[in-house]
Amino acid sequence: MNYEEFGKLKCEELLKVQNIFRENFKIDSYANWFYDSETELLRLYNDDEDEIFFRYIPVGTFSLKSRTWMWSWFNESSIEKSKTELLVVKEFGNENNYEKLKEGTFASDEYDGWELASICLDFLNGIGVYKVDTDNLEKYMLIMGIENHDSPKVRKLKQKVVECGKHGHSRPAFVCDHLDLETPKGFEEAFDTYKGMELEEEDDFQAWCNECEKIRLEHDGWNEESEKFAQIQLICEDCYFELKEFNQIK
Repeated sequence: MNYEEFGKLKCEELLKVQNIFRENFKIDSYANWFYDSETELLRLYNDDEDEIFFRYIPVGTFSLKSRTWMWSWFNESSIEKSKTELLVVKEFGNENNYEKLKEGTFASDEYDGWELASICLDFLNGIGVYKVDTDNLEKYMLIMGIENHDSPKVRKLKQKVVECGKHGHSRPAFVCDHLDLETPKGFEEAFDTYKGMELEEEDDFQAWCNECEKIRLEHDGWNEESEKFAQIQLICEDCYFELKEFNQIK
């Protein structure tokens, strides 16, 4: 069987599994998502009373900008340990000379992600596939099962996040006290961000308004005076990106 026939067969099998997955867990009913690479958990939620946690294996990513696919086992930035489980798929690709299964990265399109995920689902007995969309990047996850709300992994995950009255538990972020959803004031960041991005261990989402940026530059950076003017506040990641969308002056 050539690769095109094999891939088509696995996509047809995924369609059946995916329909059951969507129906059983009502995944389309959740407005928000968050995943943690360290615990390898995906959280789908509307609020803290309406949430579900899944264990996942990262399959790979498709870049909308470069139009390329990258397997997670090839991606040095992917810290999930479970990605090595995909090497059985790579070995199968080597045995059958299926280029897309044995090459770490290659020119691709949006359809390859689902096809490659469908093959992984068959090999690793997943219960479904979930795709996370961020700026110019699609991340495909093989869902392996539900994680109980009171499990050590979930408790560890919630220790790493802040509790927001509006959004529930989400990653922490820091903004100046002047940013709000009433009047756009500009949005300066420590580095370019997008929702759901993976952060280095020492990094946090940080932003401040245009006036804070003027004061910061006048004082050659952050010091006691510029920080006093900014009055940095702790918020959640979801609030951060709401502020970013509203305050960016285009």
